[in-house]
Amino acid sequence: MTEPAAPAPHHVHRDEIVDWQTYADGREVMRSKVMAVKAPRRIHVGEHLTFLFENHDTMHYQIQEIMRAERIVRESSIREELNTYNAMLGGPGQLGCALLIEIEDEARRRPLLEAWVGLQECLYVETADGTRIYAEFDPTQVGRGRLSAVQYLVFTLGVGSLDNGPIRLGSDFPALRLSVDLTDEQQTALSADLVATLPSS
Repeated sequence: MTEPAAPAPHHVHRDEIVDWQTYADGREVMRSKVMAVKAPRRIHVGEHLTFLFENHDTMHYQIQEIMRAERIVRESSIREELNTYNAMLGGPGQLGCALLIEIEDEARRRPLLEAWVGLQECLYVETADGTRIYAEFDPTQVGRGRLSAVQYLVFTLGVGSLDNGPIRLGSDFPALRLSVDLTDEQQTALSADLVATLPSS
């Protein structure tokens, strides 16, 4: 069983979760709202890397979606999903995201995933003062001899980063050196998510 994540203000709580049938009744409204939330948090870096930053609302949606898809009603299973998805959000001062490595050409996919082993150690968020914060990841996501096409990452910016938010996202992996400057909308979205991870003063 997944170990429960340490409680944090941005985590999804059990009393926010409704049964899958009730969720299905209002699904389209929630989906429309969450797609708008997701848009500035989907960040492309180069041709093959897409970072999907998550927050409370996107994870709430994903939990309800998996419950609907799998018809989950057992309380222990609901709590297991909560633990799993909250862990992906990280704790106070952290930003969680999924990295999609998108290689459409099947002939190139395996060779590149093999060549890019170690990439996950070289991914960073850069803050306004030029500091690079490198991703933390679960080593079990790396297969034998090749990288998984989906990686779950956490960036620990820390409690003192509210006035020094992320402005750039990149990789300094030798075979894949690239970066992208975040738009104002993207900076605002990630800064808001960072604030939401912190306890109210």
